[in-house]
Amino acid sequence: MSETPIDAIMRIMDAAFDPQWGEAWTRPQIESALQLANTLPTLVAATGTRATVPGEAVGFAIVRAAPGEEEILLIAVDPRERRKGLGRSLIAILATDARRRGADKLFLEMRENNPARSLYEAVGFRQIGRRKDYYSLGDGARMDAITFGLDLDKS
Repeated sequence: MSETPIDAIMRIMDAAFDPQWGEAWTRPQIESALQLANTLPTLVAATGTRATVPGEAVGFAIVRAAPGEEEILLIAVDPRERRKGLGRSLIAILATDARRRGADKLFLEMRENNPARSLYEAVGFRQIGRRKDYYSLGDGARMDAITFGLDLDKS
């Protein structure tokens, strides 16, 4: 049986998301989100281009589109494929798609200690907000969420 886009997303998410942070979505959450017309998946291959076959995917993103803006809900690259420019390529694909759909802003949110912050800032995202104590950690501690925005007319 061939891998579906949801299978690819789950495979990559299982490898990429550290369970200690509780950020991974369940398969039913992914399936439910993707039933919404404004929630869209993107798969990227090891070449840095859009994956045309789910089994070739080494990265993914799920975005929610709204008039004039889009939000990256989830984004990940398989840890074995990191540091090859695939995250940058995936964000470039997302920005192009968002512009084509009429968006002029792309948003994302992350926990404050997420190492991907350097990538987001390198591609032009800027911190626009902070949600104090937004994330609950397994040990009862709390962590802030950082909100980033990217002006698509300048990226």
